Amino acid sequence: QVQLVESGGGLVQPGGSLRLSCAASGSIINFYYMGWYRQAPGKQRELVAGITRGGGSTNYADSVKGRFTISRDDAKNTLYLQMNSLKPEDTAVYYCNADPSVFFWGQGTQVTVAS
Repeated sequence: QVQLVESGGGLVQPGGSLRLSCAASGSIINFYYMGWYRQAPGKQRELVAGITRGGGSTNYADSVKGRFTISRDDAKNTLYLQMNSLKPEDTAVYYCNADPSVFFWGQGTQVTVAS
């Protein structure tokens, strides 16, 4: 079973930027539509960005559209999320997985947006 390891989170001020990475232990993710999810305290996990096999098409939740950019490097079995103009409401643990989420969940990476 492939392992997903998220990294790149941290504490950032409103308006700041972060780049998240998701490294997979195998190339199988290259055959899937992949996404970034987030879960804020007391809320359900939600899909915020998705990318097709090969990276030809992307989709975003309205709440992050225009601020987040998802990308993938299939040669490195890695998924990325560039997050700009961060807002306090972006505070959450961020995870990667396929959509639907067929892989075991990783531990995620905490993103905290606060002044």
